[in-house]
Amino acid sequence: IEEDWKKALQQAKEQSKLIFLDAYTSWCGPCKLLKRNTFPDKNAGDFFNKNFINVAVDMEKGYGPALAQQYGVNAYPSLIIADAEGGIVVYTRGYINPKQLIEFGKYGLSRNKDK
Repeated sequence: IEEDWKKALQQAKEQSKLIFLDAYTSWCGPCKLLKRNTFPDKNAGDFFNKNFINVAVDMEKGYGPALAQQYGVNAYPSLIIADAEGGIVVYTRGYINPKQLIEFGKYGLSRNKDK
């Protein structure tokens, strides 16, 4: 899903999943590396498609600035795992490789189980 936050929240509720938000900008070099190197990785993709509703939002377009303000995003990329109500479970900033992305996802899932 690209750019559709309300739809992501709805799907997260319906499917009892968390949301993975890639908060990026068009000029961000590490954001481009994530899209080129990390997100296409089969293991990372399979893990996130199975466990999360995945959303990428340009923080400088559409409702991106409002979302950036809501989550206090001030560095890019910011990777956020949120619950179906939009509450932050975990977040990280900067480029991470596929293995680190999977670990981040597992950490988010474990943190959510603690709630």
